[in-house]
Amino acid sequence: MTDQTGLVAQFSATLAAQVKAAENAVVAIHPARGRHITGLVWRDGVIVTSEQSLPRQEEFELVTAGGAAQTATLAGRDPSTNIAVLRPATPIAPPSIAASEPRTGAVALAIGATRTGEASARLGIVNHAGAEWHSSRGGLIDRRIVLDLRLARSEEGGPVFDVGGNHLGMSTFGPRGQVIAIPTATIERVVPLLLKDGRMAQGWLGVALQAVAVPDALRETAGQSSGLMAMSVATDGPAAQAGIVAGDIILAVDGTSTQRWRRIARQFGAHSIGRKIELRLIRGGAVIGVPAIIAERPADA
Repeated sequence: MTDQTGLVAQFSATLAAQVKAAENAVVAIHPARGRHITGLVWRDGVIVTSEQSLPRQEEFELVTAGGAAQTATLAGRDPSTNIAVLRPATPIAPPSIAASEPRTGAVALAIGATRTGEASARLGIVNHAGAEWHSSRGGLIDRRIVLDLRLARSEEGGPVFDVGGNHLGMSTFGPRGQVIAIPTATIERVVPLLLKDGRMAQGWLGVALQAVAVPDALRETAGQSSGLMAMSVATDGPAAQAGIVAGDIILAVDGTSTQRWRRIARQFGAHSIGRKIELRLIRGGAVIGVPAIIAERPADA
């Protein structure tokens, strides 16, 4: 056996051992109907998974390695950070996992769960490890971790490790179908709040928006070629109280153009509730400013 072959064999054995050690870190989450997804055993009696793939129901079946099944109830979910938390009927002890800082180019190992709760594995690299960012729903994600690997839909929600077996985060599908990891730091910050309140507070205006082109005659005055049209306005919501009506074209929120949607989303975190802002909009062929006060998003909105 050559030295090179020996190194490959050693690397292969290391990965196989990591997958075996990670078996107790994942569960299969079965909804009432449809395919299963993967859950991450986060703390004793706490399962974390991808919120965007978790069906809207309160109770699920969990299957662990070896095929043992039990029920789990929804403890909380946050679309802004794509984190959902379940509580199993019988606590599942998590393996000892240390957090790791992502490094661009480092090996990444994504663990999923089969229908019977056994571990599956995907190998790739960290395509990009960047700074914090905000999701389209306004949630703060502590690091941008983009993974260069394939992931089955059923494997979404499982842990991602580096080559040393340390935890990078939870796998999920991000913008434009990228496979990304929700960082460990974000999970640590969000999970206690979901266990306490069932949700994360978010700012809200109560208006459904649709991207539209600004009329040619108003583009020079507006200073931009597109905006967001109010398609519907929630009764008694902040936008309705500010006088926003369906058909208004919002150009800017507190000076930030609506063409920069992610920058606007940052303004609607928990810190924004109660803050007074100004909406610049087109109404009746004129560009006007309208003050509004951000409220907390209702649980059913």
